[in-house]
This record gives sequence, structure tokens and C-alpha cells, in this order.
Amino acid sequence: MFPCVNQIPRAFLFSTDERNQHMLPIRNITRSRHLKTVPLFAGLFFVQTHATYAQETTTTAKVAPATQYQPSPVPDRIILTWNGNPATTQSVTWRTATNSGPGVAEIVTADAGPDFESSARRITALTERLTTDLSEAHFHSATFDGLSPDTLYAYRVGDGANWSEWFQFRTASQQPEAFSFMYFGDAQNDIRSKWSRVLRAAWTDAPKAAFMIHAGDLINNAEADQQWGEWFGAGAWMNAMVPSIPVPGNHEQAKVDETTRRLSHHWRPSFTLPENGPAGLEESCFTLVYQGVRIIALNSNEKHQEQAEWLDGVLSENKEKWVICTFHHPLFSTGKDRDNAQLRAIWKPVLDRHRVDLVLQGHDHTYGRTGLETPVGSANVASGVNVKDTFSGTVYVVSVSGPKMYTLQRHPFMPRQAENTQLYQIIHVDGDRLSFEAYTATGELYDAFTLNRQSDGTNTLVEQIPDTPERLRPPVQSAPAKKASEVLK
Repeated sequence: MFPCVNQIPRAFLFSTDERNQHMLPIRNITRSRHLKTVPLFAGLFFVQTHATYAQETTTTAKVAPATQYQPSPVPDRIILTWNGNPATTQSVTWRTATNSGPGVAEIVTADAGPDFESSARRITALTERLTTDLSEAHFHSATFDGLSPDTLYAYRVGDGANWSEWFQFRTASQQPEAFSFMYFGDAQNDIRSKWSRVLRAAWTDAPKAAFMIHAGDLINNAEADQQWGEWFGAGAWMNAMVPSIPVPGNHEQAKVDETTRRLSHHWRPSFTLPENGPAGLEESCFTLVYQGVRIIALNSNEKHQEQAEWLDGVLSENKEKWVICTFHHPLFSTGKDRDNAQLRAIWKPVLDRHRVDLVLQGHDHTYGRTGLETPVGSANVASGVNVKDTFSGTVYVVSVSGPKMYTLQRHPFMPRQAENTQLYQIIHVDGDRLSFEAYTATGELYDAFTLNRQSDGTNTLVEQIPDTPERLRPPVQSAPAKKASEVLK
């Protein structure tokens, strides 16, 4: 004789969902005429529901940011950057609680077997304490040097007792070789909720990408540790394996007083970047070379004239085939009623004079991309541009990856624009060819072109825009005017 339900141990009670017949544990069972027992094997039953079965309901309080983003002795916010030659060095930065031991990092040439740890080289990290709006934490930075070009390495960070997992990265080649990288406009808002999908979608399309460029406004509030935690959490292990090249936007500027802003206290502890820019702009204006491409990062929030002079000097001495600049505020705004005329007047003549190939920007929460012909720095873009006011040579891109959106400002010299669309970009460099692809958050190709380097040093541009309509918001129609008699009813 089989036992009744009340005699069956709780661990052996199951329910079947009649839609898929999966067996689910019943945590609490009440007597109900809707329940019946079905024998499984001698002495064991499961409970089958005909209509409903009893379930526990719980009310859970939202986890406080200070708890969710509390540092611990286990490293987090691990990110690869460069402050030296990408072929022979690699920098890494991470965070721990203040009660953790001194920061250390270990590195070894990666091997297919698991017994590589014993050969690892250990270096001591630089550590600084950062007090945020949520907690105090230690931020550690280490630079591996003396590395071999085009070599796969494994590394981990910690304090000797509490370690991260082993991550891998590959150093750059000393010679110009083909590679791809990712570029993202502003993340800024709803970072964990809605931006993370864009970052991860880009990685699925370019898993072998050499690095990621972030064109400013990584977060919304400069000193909000929760937002920094969301940004690092979105990238997670990607940040620890694919190096980042970030530039600061206006939202990385913290308010000092009504007229003064400064770079967020999070910036320099969080990233280890080159310090080869103008004085006072260390790790926010810099340059590096990756496999025959010169990358120049500018800080468009301050010291525009000083950076223009520094930029002119860097470009005058440049010997690399391709030059890509990135900064936050666009020289040609795609956001309605926006125009950075002063910045354009200072920086664009330098970019024109040296025929910079590609400029990657953010800030305007829309998408827009020029061809080779653009207005000169002094042109009044809003009033229209004549032929004599154009210069041929540089492609300018404005993009957005986060969910905050603005109304689009149309430009006749931009063959492809978009609004209300989250995007990511993948750029491929291979010899005399630079290819650009912009994808929506759902992975659809939205824009594309290829630059081909000619023997005289100039570029030709091949448009490859897909045969899909531009993504634009429906026009807002004004409500029909009402008669005074109707209004006064």
C-alpha cells in the first residue's frame, strides 16, 4: 500500500507543470482537492496538479547600491589599458577592499596545459585609496613590461591570498598587421540595464578585437560609484581581456563651483593610460601606436588651444600610415540645436592640415557620419556650406551606444544618420584599406564605408550603406488650431 501525501518527505515531493511536464520541487504543499498523487516507484510519489498548486510568495527588498557595489578582498573592476608600447607592455587596473593585502599581479606566457602557474612572474602594484559616495576602496595598477610582441599571455591579480581568475591577452605586433577594434559612443544612462547588451553584442561580432574605444560619457554622474560599478560590471571579463582606450566626456567632469569643473576622482585610479599629453591632462589626452595605426585621444572638456598645439606636433612627427582621433564633443553636432563652433575653429584646421583619416566622437546621442568632404573649421554649419568652404580628407562619426536619445540635426554632408537607435561600431584596418561598420544593438548593419589609401597619401571613400531606410523618429505633427469659441467653452 502506498503512503499518503502527508507521509512523503518534503524532499521527495514534486509537481509537474502540465504545459511541459517538467518535474519541479514543491516547497510547501497544502491539502487541496486539486492535488493528486501518482506513483513513481515503490514508496515514492510525485504530486500532479490539475489546475493550481500552492507556492511560496516572498517579498524582497531592493539591494542598496552600497551593498551591491561594496568592494571586497577579491579583485573586481579589472580592466586592461596601455600606458606604453602595446607590443611590449600591458597595464591592468583593479579594485579591492581597503583591508586586502598589498596588490600584486602575475603573468606568464599562456599554454594549452593547466600547469603554467609555477612559471609566472610576480610584480608589485601601485595602490591608492579612493573615497567615494558609497565606500572606501583600494585601486591597484600594474604594468607588465618586457613582453614579446604578438604573444598570448595569461595573468591574474590579487593580494597573494585572494586572486582573480586567470585572464588572457595578446600583445600587438611590432609591424603593421591587420586588426579590428570596437568603438562606442556614450553609455551614460541605464548602464547595467540597457547598455550592457550593446557592449556584448559588439563582442559577439568581433571576438578577436584588439581593443575598445569609448568616446566619453561612460557614466552620467562623475562621482557616482554605483554608475562606475555598473559600467565595469557591464564589461566584466571583456574589460579584463580586451584593452580599453577611454576618453573623458562632460559627464566625467565633477562640479567644483558654478564655473569650474574637474576630472572625476574615479578616472585616474580606474585606468592606467599614457601620460604623454600636455601638462595637466595626464591620462586624458595621449597618443599610442597599434600595429601601424596612430591613435590620438583628446580631452574636449578643457585646454583646447594647448591640445591643438600638442596635436599639431604629434601629427607633424607621425610616421604611421593611418591616424584615428577620438574625443567626446563632436566638431559637427548631430543633436538638434547643438554646435561646438569654438572647438571646431581650433581643432579642425589642425586635423585638415594633417589629413587625419577618421575622427570618432560622442555626446549628441544620435548617429551621423560624414563623407570625405566636410565644412572648414570657420564655416557656419547652421547656415549652409558653399563649395569653397569644404575640405576633403577626414571622415567624422558621432555615435551613441546607451539608451539616452536626442532629436537629430540633419546635415547635407552626412550621407547616413539615425536617431532613437543604440549602436556599436567595428573598424577593420588591413594595409591600405580601412573599413568601417556600424551596427544597431540588435546586430543589423546600419552603415558602412571603406577608405582606400592612394599612392599620393590621400584616401578614396567607397560608400557601402545598406539598402535600409534611415532610422528616424516619426515627425511630430502639430495639433489643429482651435477656435477661440471652442477654447472658451
